[in-house]
Order: sequence, then C-alpha cells, then structure tokens
Amino acid sequence: MGLTAPNGDSLEEFRGNLLKGVSGVTNMETRHIGQVHAGLCHYDPRKYQNKRDIRNGTRAGSIAIYCANEALRDAGIELDDERGRTTGVYVGITEHGNVETENEVHELGLFDNDIKVWNHYHNPRTVANNPAGEVTINTGISGPHYCVGAACAAGIAGTIQGVQQLILGEVDLAIAGGVSESVGTFGIFASFLSQGALAKHDDPTKASRPFDLDRNGIVVAEGGCLFILERLEDALARKATIIAEIAGYAMNSDATHFVLPNAERQSECMKAAIENAGLTPADIDIVNTHGTGTQSGDIQEAKAIGSVFGDLDDDQVPLVNNTKGFIGHAMGAAGALELAGNLPSFEDGVVHPCLNLDTPDPECEIRGIVTEKPVEKKGGVKVICDNSFGMLGINSTLIVKRYDG
Repeated sequence: MGLTAPNGDSLEEFRGNLLKGVSGVTNMETRHIGQVHAGLCHYDPRKYQNKRDIRNGTRAGSIAIYCANEALRDAGIELDDERGRTTGVYVGITEHGNVETENEVHELGLFDNDIKVWNHYHNPRTVANNPAGEVTINTGISGPHYCVGAACAAGIAGTIQGVQQLILGEVDLAIAGGVSESVGTFGIFASFLSQGALAKHDDPTKASRPFDLDRNGIVVAEGGCLFILERLEDALARKATIIAEIAGYAMNSDATHFVLPNAERQSECMKAAIENAGLTPADIDIVNTHGTGTQSGDIQEAKAIGSVFGDLDDDQVPLVNNTKGFIGHAMGAAGALELAGNLPSFEDGVVHPCLNLDTPDPECEIRGIVTEKPVEKKGGVKVICDNSFGMLGINSTLIVKRYDG
C-alpha cells in the first residue's frame, strides 16, 4: 500500500503516530473565512513528479500518484507493457473539480476577468476521472482507470471496485483506494460552517473529537491511500508478501435525507458485509468507526454499532476505535486511510485508541471503545470491520481478514 496522511507519509510513520497519540491537525487560512482547522499532508510531490506535471495537474492527482508509486514499490512490482495493460486504477473521491474551479475563478477576478489567465488545462484538471487518470499517465498503466464518486464512503467504494474488477477477470492487478484534496476549497469549509458542523477549538490538535461530549464538528483533511489488490493465486505465484485478505463488503443507501444519517441502514450495511464474508459479529476483532465529530452522525453510528454487536457476551465484543481524531476527516480517502492504520494490528495485536475522546458522550455509548492509550487484543486480531458513511446516505463496510496461508 501507499499513503499520505496529515500525520504520516508512510504506513510506518502513520501507524507510529496513531499509537503515540500524535495529531496531524493544524491551522490554515482559507479564502473568505480566515483561520480554520485542517489536516494537511507533507509528502514530497517531487519524488514522483516534475515541476511541470505538478503545475498542470491537481493536488488530488498528485496525492494519487504518490500513493500509487509508493504502493507499487511496497509490493515489489515493476510495471512493463504487459503488466500495465492488465492493471486497473480505481480511485474513490468525495468530489473533484471544486478546488481547481474555485481557484481559477478567484484568479480570474484578480485580473479583471481577463480569460487569458484561465488555465488551458482546466478541462482535464476538473473531469471526474482526473486523479486516476493522472496515475496512469505517470506510471504508464494502459489498463482501465476511473474514479468512484461516493462521498465520504469513497475510500472503501474504490477498494470494493478494485475487488470486483479482479473477480470479473477484467484486470489482474488493481490499484484501489481513495484520495482527497478537499482542504483546497473554501466551499467545503463554508458549507460545514453554515450547517454549524465545522469544528472549533483553541488547540487545533484537539478540535477533532468524535464521540466526545464536547465535540462540535468536522475537521476537513486531505490525504490518500491506495492498495495493491490481486487474486490470491496471483499473489502466491509471485511470492508476494500478503498483508491481508478482503473477506467481504457491502454498500447500501439510507434513502432518507441529504445529510442526516440513518442508523438502521448503517446497521444493515455492517450486517450484510459480515454475512458476505461468511462470518458473524462475534468473529470481528476491531471495528474502525466512521465517526466525524458531528452531533447527529456520531450518535447514529453508535446506535448502529450497538444494534450489530451490542448483544454479544463481554468476551466477544470487538474493540472499537476511530482515526479522525488524529487526522480530521479525509473525505474520499478516509475509509482507505483508516483501514491502513489498523492493518498492522494483524501482526502486533495492538489496537490504536481514539484521540480526544476525553469525556464520552452518553448518547454515543459503544461497548469496547478504546480510549487514551493502545490496547492489546487478547488472542490477537484476525478480522477488521471498517466503516465509511457519506452524504446522501451512502454507506460502505469492508471486512478484512488476517492472511494465515
């Protein structure tokens, strides 16, 4: 896998900071609003791109290029023409084109609306397949590519798409996951602010606090995580180091509201994914929550988790954690990044805690939730349930198993 997060540009750094309680949230200035909290990445785009390509492309495309190249290197894969033809790129996105259009319209105004300053790469920069397409141009991959628009469920949706294309035999290798450049648009900050859902705190590292009684909204973040996916027989044939096995997944829709989540539908999504994996709730060792720090959203997810796991005996209850307290909400990248941060648990058996969950909200009571410091799971970690839910009621759950050969 390859990733960049506000608190780490590699899995080792990211995981280390999740265990040490290191936040990646800081302050930044955004147009028309002023200072806001944000999760900003610090990867070096020049590692895989030249200045011209960075200038002509997009931040989301650059993040995707970094993650894809890091993932290929991590997997020990060198692309040749044949391998490139049978490789697909599937990138989950919350939205695309907002950053580029907002910035160019602003720049146009600075020059008295003289269209000569309009970027002639505007169209390829704003099409919905841009981040995935930039990966193919950078790497020479000539197989299929596209982006999966799935709001904040996109990181998992992109991963599921890669799995499905492998099952169908459309590709032999999938680069899949999600990316976000959302911090580049003032619109997302303005919208959350108008909804009363933009987090505010004297200390930016304490602003993102899902499930906490004093939570007051979302911290917007950028980031990305792309996985190398293969059919098991292909991975074994090339003697790959197998990190995990995707055992099951599900997606569904609330069909009720633009932004207010539906606990019943979220519960159904988790149950369907667990059933798809041929497992039961008692088989799950870690539940990584979507929790964003909004009042309603966290309560509804807590109810959904309770309806799936609440009746289990104490020794069967999974450990539950959340990653957004560390990095904010990385939108289209969230599900993939948050899964990545938990995958090392298969090796060390340790579950990273929630950050800033100082005073748990009684309305967000979740059995097994990990607070303050990492916890070692008795008996080890064999199965992870990863949740991502998004606007317009799109829900996704991924079930990942430790590969034991």
